[in-house]
Amino acid sequence: MTGLEKILKAIEDEAQARADEIISEANKQAEQILSAARQEGELEAGKIAQKASEEVKSVLSRAESAAVLQERKAILEAKQQIINETIIKARASLSELSDKEYTDILIKLIKRYAHNEVGQIVFSANDKKRLPADFTDRLKQALADKTGAALTLSEKTADINGGFLLVYGDIEENCSFDALFEAAREDL
Repeated sequence: MTGLEKILKAIEDEAQARADEIISEANKQAEQILSAARQEGELEAGKIAQKASEEVKSVLSRAESAAVLQERKAILEAKQQIINETIIKARASLSELSDKEYTDILIKLIKRYAHNEVGQIVFSANDKKRLPADFTDRLKQALADKTGAALTLSEKTADINGGFLLVYGDIEENCSFDALFEAAREDL
């Protein structure tokens, strides 16, 4: 091997050593960058997983609230249906009562709703026909314990489906069965 070959070989060996050193350093830096990227990726993945978990909890919570609301709505609808059916049956049972039973109910309602003042009571034409001969006496007896309460039968009739109207001067209180059942529906 000649001197030139030795010099070239030395330069080549030195260049190879330097290249190996640079590659080794580059590999170390690449490994550090990769390690940092992995750590950052894992950190980001953790954040994403946490956020996804929170979103899942939020969605589940909203779904649960919606389900509870739907359940309450279904229960309310069932209750309303039962109330409606009960009111329909109660209305039907009123029309099936005997005249005496019907009059007894009217007397109880009059006693309950009568004011402690003088007034008139107005019935429908059908109800007026159903009243017994002693109705006025029973009415006075029912109102005896209400101080100042006195009702007389009006000659007029009302266009109502059962029940009565109480008239005190310009004030008229609707005690028709339709009005009473509607008020009961609202209370129920």
